[in-house]
Amino acid sequence: MSNNTKLNMKGRPSIYDNKDVVAKAQRVFWTKGYTATSLEEVLTAMGIGSGSFYNAFKGGKKELFSKAIQQRREAFNEFKEALLHSSAPIDLIKDFFRSIAKTDKQTHLQGCLIVNTVVEMAALDKELEKEAVTILKEVEQLYTNTIRQAQKNGTLKNQTDPEMLGRYLITLWNGMNVTRRMYPDNKLLLRQIEMQLEIIS
Repeated sequence: MSNNTKLNMKGRPSIYDNKDVVAKAQRVFWTKGYTATSLEEVLTAMGIGSGSFYNAFKGGKKELFSKAIQQRREAFNEFKEALLHSSAPIDLIKDFFRSIAKTDKQTHLQGCLIVNTVVEMAALDKELEKEAVTILKEVEQLYTNTIRQAQKNGTLKNQTDPEMLGRYLITLWNGMNVTRRMYPDNKLLLRQIEMQLEIIS
């Protein structure tokens, strides 16, 4: 029995709802999207049967997908913590964007799971769309708060309304995750990113 399983009272296996299991499904969703990913593909990635799956995820594929995008939210929360404890948070934001140009071609073609979800769910599932939009708005607010503080302490010269700059950065994030699919060339992407980041120099 794997470390992702346990026995219930009847001796039938069920999975723990843990990060490793969700992460395996997340990788499939990230590559193919929600609609194009079959339940069979998810079960294969997770290494479990349908009985164990529905014991852990009574809401089925939708519940699992929701947990997958919330796991990405946790990653953004880690970024938030890093910003809060950084002596140069604006530089950290810049490095976050620059990291786009340091990934491989497959990652470029996958884009951002949260951005992908907003686009895919717009006409498919309003609940999942709202979850993804909420995550992006939280990141936008994080940018806004960081910029506002940097303007106050004099580490950011641009005195444009911080809410507008925060919106600019989330727009840049959304756009770059489409552009990287069109031009999966790290050198070109970095030049494009550096040009856009001049606004917070």
